Amino acid sequence: MSVFSAPAFDQHELVSFCSDRDSGLRAIIAVHDTTLGPGVGGCRMFPYASDEDALHDVLRLSRGMTYKSALAGLPLGGGKSVIIGDPRQDKTPALFRAMGDFVQSQSGRYVAAEDSGTSAADMRLIAERTAWVSGIDDNEYGGDPSPNTALGLYLGMRCAVRHRLGVDSLEGLQVAIQGLGHVGYCLAAYLRNNGAQVYAADVNAANVQRAVDDLGVIALDVADILSQKVDILAPCAMGAVLNEQSIPKLRAGIVCGAANNQLATAENGAQLQDLGILYCPDFLVNAGGIIDVHHQRLGSAESVKQEHIGRIETTLAEVLRRADESRRSTHAIAEELAREYLQAGQSQLQALAASN
Repeated sequence: MSVFSAPAFDQHELVSFCSDRDSGLRAIIAVHDTTLGPGVGGCRMFPYASDEDALHDVLRLSRGMTYKSALAGLPLGGGKSVIIGDPRQDKTPALFRAMGDFVQSQSGRYVAAEDSGTSAADMRLIAERTAWVSGIDDNEYGGDPSPNTALGLYLGMRCAVRHRLGVDSLEGLQVAIQGLGHVGYCLAAYLRNNGAQVYAADVNAANVQRAVDDLGVIALDVADILSQKVDILAPCAMGAVLNEQSIPKLRAGIVCGAANNQLATAENGAQLQDLGILYCPDFLVNAGGIIDVHHQRLGSAESVKQEHIGRIETTLAEVLRRADESRRSTHAIAEELAREYLQAGQSQLQALAASN
């Protein structure tokens, strides 16, 4: 498997592989860019069909984390890890302790956190072997960052609705959520508590039933959720759901969700724009989790954390304004703005080094 010629390789600083015979761990860590700080990003567990699929995912995800941290104003770089396995069947304490050893071997260049397929409890097992982990739930600063990821999404939706519809509330609007995991469920709760009507689907029937019983969401079939006629579509499952096949079927005016890498290709961002669909770049609006993780490590007060998450709304408003003025896709504008922040950070570091 060639890393340098992989389609998603983008001058990544580090790509490391692990195969632990005793625990059965097969994992990859990728660090994309450490201009602003160490590569921080979630540890995902998923039954990838091939090693190439796992590599593609970790390369794309770590690049997205670079842009996410930059736009969020965090002193962090972009990193990610993936464990190849089924989180419903293959989890063992030995596997996550081995993952902790793997993270420790990177000497702080990568900091792990919870992600799709992993939990705060899994992070605690990793933390038995390394200090380079966040999102553990046995400290006074909190654990699971999902509620704050959902909060950032809600604020992004509010900004998009204000921009597109000229209203300041989601009350009475219809939202379709694809995926009711930790983040999707918390997002549904925010929306229902603020008067929105929520449709939702998930491959796990228990997740759907919980949301129906507790929140009053309307259940839909997984095959129908993306094409539901709603004001807002929120992809909160796996990536690449917005592609050449799915985009023509969309009947939502706004797309704002938690899933990373929702666009299969950058060109799909322009396709959404051409169809008049307002796309909120995922690496911007789903940054509440990484902001939470950062402030957990600092031990920040909750008020400080919440104020920082609130900036997502301000940054999205700037991206939407620039996109309107330039008639370019919001995805392209968000990446451009992130690169501006990275360049500014690099210039500051160079100036500091020169002064010393």
